Amino acid sequence: MKTFHHLAAGLLLAVSSAALAQNAGPAPEPVPTASEGLEVTVSDDSEWQDLGIAITVFATDADVPTRTNAGSTTALGRALSSVVAADLKDNGLFKPSGPAGLPQPSMNEIQAPNYPIWSMRSTDMLVQGYVHANPDGNLTVGCYLYDVALKQQLAKAGWKVGPADWRRAAHKCADMVYSRLSGESPFFDSRIAYIAETGPKSHRMKRLAVMDSDGANMRYLTSGQATALTPRYSPDYSKIMYLSYLNGEPSIYIYDLKTDTQRLLVRTSNPTMAPRWSPDGKWVLYSMAIAGNTDIYKIPSSGGQTVKLTDSPGIDIGGSFSPDGSRIVFESDRSGSQQVYVMNVDGTGQRRISFFGGRSATPEWSPRGDQIAFTHIAGNLRVAVMTPDGRGMRYLTNSWQDEAPTWSPNGRIVQFFRTERNSGVTSIWQVDLTGRNERKLPTPVGASDPAWGPIRP
Repeated sequence: MKTFHHLAAGLLLAVSSAALAQNAGPAPEPVPTASEGLEVTVSDDSEWQDLGIAITVFATDADVPTRTNAGSTTALGRALSSVVAADLKDNGLFKPSGPAGLPQPSMNEIQAPNYPIWSMRSTDMLVQGYVHANPDGNLTVGCYLYDVALKQQLAKAGWKVGPADWRRAAHKCADMVYSRLSGESPFFDSRIAYIAETGPKSHRMKRLAVMDSDGANMRYLTSGQATALTPRYSPDYSKIMYLSYLNGEPSIYIYDLKTDTQRLLVRTSNPTMAPRWSPDGKWVLYSMAIAGNTDIYKIPSSGGQTVKLTDSPGIDIGGSFSPDGSRIVFESDRSGSQQVYVMNVDGTGQRRISFFGGRSATPEWSPRGDQIAFTHIAGNLRVAVMTPDGRGMRYLTNSWQDEAPTWSPNGRIVQFFRTERNSGVTSIWQVDLTGRNERKLPTPVGASDPAWGPIRP
């Protein structure tokens, strides 16, 4: 997990415009994650929602122009705090207040809060920060978390970012607060790949696109000349794999995000579906139909010989690897209807795990390893979760057509796409594991097939 380091006055961090990186320093005790034994209760999050978290406008030492799309440093301070507040509010775990309507601290108060003011407001936790415009055009952003009752600083961090990356600093601040208060791994500074859809229902253009975890900074990666489907980020965040149909030929491409180039991994005249990475990035899982029979294959991500993993009559479609890479969850109709199965990574030990009526499809293993999200089809299409042995099935959504779930990097949020009944317009939604907190992500056009990437390096 990521550790937040104490830094000297000013919290200066050296980073490039493409990535953020902290200077080394004495580190606090690490916050436990779920993998270290912390169990997350999803049935009741009221204790977190009752926590009074105030987020103030980020201060600045001088109101000067910036090269950002947010304006001067004063305007940027408001924008930074608004992004932090939205991140913490929209995940469903917290109900923060601010920045609007709260006192605005001076620059001197950022590291020395006026605790009596916040005590009078029944504030439990206080988030403050600052932004400074550097002579080279870059920005320094600092973030502080305080316990008001104890009059104690709980965490601090800072980042030097290029003008185009100011939102990343806000997401990193929200990640710091989220991790320190919840004990869970962060996920706000991450990106989402998806399929942008435009045009009429009968002739829809589908393009590969990416955006931040909150829907900002969207950009297209493909032109729309060929249909793009089912994208997935590589484990190291450097690539996106997706399925493309050009002139009727299904092809699996790997798009390099650093060079904006792509290479062909698999092309065939046979119907091909659902390419997925292994956790170590060395293998790609996909499904292919030959003579009416669809089976699951894997191939080295660098290219090479394919390995056939299933050989049953009917349709077997690959889902995803378990986090440790030892098992694969997939869907198959070998029993007469679509159901969820698991098998060992070499194809042995295939067994059905879904036995609760209806049909089950598009399974996706949680990064925690403790749950599998899938689409349950019984009249409507709904997103549901179950344990890897098929127990504890419960719905997270209850709409007409919700499908293709994908997990946040920390395994607490499930993302999916929803289709409107009459228009066929698609949109991306997120829901937490309680099933009570849904939100629609803003996209400029219709959106489907979302894939949440890991925390950005």
